[in-house]
Amino acid sequence: MQLRNFRLLGTCPDKVGIVARISGFIAEHGGSIIRANQYEDIETRMFYMRYVVDADTLNIDAPGFRQAFAPIADELNMEWRLGESERPQRVVLLVSKLDHCLADLLHLWRSGDLPFELVCVVSNHEDMRKLVEWHGVPYHCVPVPGDQTGKQAAFERTSQLIARAAPDTIVLARYMQILPPWLCRDYPNRIINIHHSFLPSFVGAKPYHQAFQRGVKLTGATCHYVTEELDAGPIIEQDVVRIRHHDTVEDLVRLGKDVEKTVLARGLRYHLEDRVLVQGSKTVVFS
Repeated sequence: MQLRNFRLLGTCPDKVGIVARISGFIAEHGGSIIRANQYEDIETRMFYMRYVVDADTLNIDAPGFRQAFAPIADELNMEWRLGESERPQRVVLLVSKLDHCLADLLHLWRSGDLPFELVCVVSNHEDMRKLVEWHGVPYHCVPVPGDQTGKQAAFERTSQLIARAAPDTIVLARYMQILPPWLCRDYPNRIINIHHSFLPSFVGAKPYHQAFQRGVKLTGATCHYVTEELDAGPIIEQDVVRIRHHDTVEDLVRLGKDVEKTVLARGLRYHLEDRVLVQGSKTVVFS
C-alpha cells in the first residue's frame, strides 16, 4: 500500500547542523521520515537533500508545512520545494512521427505504473492522432513549416496550447523540432527530452548515422532537461547498448529505440518523484 507522503528537496551552502535542523523541524510536527538522502559537493561546498515524510503522521498539511518551513529555509539560505504524492504532476507530451516513446508513456500512464496527469499531446504531424485519441487524450496538431516566419507562428501556437494546459512538466517524446530559446526559458528544468545518442557525443540530427560512421561499439540514449543550448541541458539518465561490427545503421536505430523509451521513462519517473536536483550543468539524482 502506497503511503501518502511529502517530498522535501533542498539545496544550500553546506555547514554543520543542517540535517539536525530539518529533522528536528519534522519531528516537532510529529512527522515520520521514511527516507533521507543527503549529498555534499566537495568542490562547491553545496549541500543537497531529499526527505520523504509520511504525511499522515504530520500535524500540519502541505500549505502549513510550507509556511512553517519557510523561516528555516531562509535561515539556511536554502532553495527548496515540497512535492506531494497525492498531487500527480500535469504533463504535456510533444511528439512527431515516431511512436515508440509515446506508446510506452501512454501505456505506463494508462496502467498507472507511472502516475501523472496526462493533459494533452501536441504534435507537428497528424500521424499519432488515432493512437492518442484511442487513449481518450486530447490531441493537437500544429504543423511546423520550414520557413522562419512559419516556424515562429507555429511555436507561438504551440506555446499557447501548452500554456492553456498549465503543465508542471513537458516531455519531448521524440519531438523532432528545436524549441526556440524563449520557449525553453519559459519552463526552466521542466522540459524533458530524449536524445537518441549518448550525449555529449553525436549532438544534433541523425546521431545513429554519425555513430555508425565513427564505428562505435556502444550507442545509447540520454534523457535531459532542455535549455537554450541544443542537446546540452543537465542530464537526468542515460543507458547504452552494445554494437557489433556487422550491425547496420538500421540495426543501430532498432536497438536504439528500445534504449530510448526505457531511458525516457526512467528519467521522467525520477523527475515526477522529485528525485532530481539541478546542479549547474549537472544533476543530483537521488535513489
